[in-house]
Amino acid sequence: MKICLFSGTSDGREMSKRLAEIGIDVSVYVATDYGGEEQGETEGIEVSVGRKTEEEMRELMLKHDLCIDATHPYAVLATENIRSACEAAGIPYYRLKRRETGMDESSYIISVKTTEEAIDWLREKNGRIMLTTGSKDLHKYMVLGSERLYPRVLPTGDSIRLCEEAEIPHRNIIAVQGPFVESLNIALIEQFEIDYVVTKNSGRAGGFDEKLTAAEKCKVPILVIERPKEDGLSADEIFELCRRMK
Repeated sequence: MKICLFSGTSDGREMSKRLAEIGIDVSVYVATDYGGEEQGETEGIEVSVGRKTEEEMRELMLKHDLCIDATHPYAVLATENIRSACEAAGIPYYRLKRRETGMDESSYIISVKTTEEAIDWLREKNGRIMLTTGSKDLHKYMVLGSERLYPRVLPTGDSIRLCEEAEIPHRNIIAVQGPFVESLNIALIEQFEIDYVVTKNSGRAGGFDEKLTAAEKCKVPILVIERPKEDGLSADEIFELCRRMK
């Protein structure tokens, strides 16, 4: 049995290794060099780095028995393309749904539906903003004043380049790999004198819980961009399906 797994997340890495351990051949596809580096080398797992067009996806899926989509929960376009390619290739598609963290009532948590809604809320506020939402949408936040922005991004050339394109002062760039423990989140908020934090509900795997508790302890409002609605299966459910089909 051969499985193609679109990854780039800790969920995908764990799933690929679980499947390889029971003798299933797994082809892992990640978009970036960073994703490939994190995946590492494991017997029974072939890793391919680079973004794929929908046609390229369809062609490679014809060589596999089923596809698992373990891309980031906010990577909506990637998921749409993978699902469409599976339909075109005629192979089963399974979406690995990351467990979402529930949020208790708190005066410091502001839930918003989109990046644009977060920006609109922040327009009326003064102070420093720590962005923990990745580098892809940094340019959208420029309207708030780049000097106010403190993006926490991966320590890669692409991330730094996107920060520079968004005119973020170099002294504001926090380039370090997460997820982070609560104490480090608190230290960063205090070190950079942050007034607001923007994040996504990336679940426990993405260090979301620690961001919430750190913001509350620092008495700093944290804007949470809601996760897109999606259907999917848990890691255990997908693993059991694959084990039975083996």
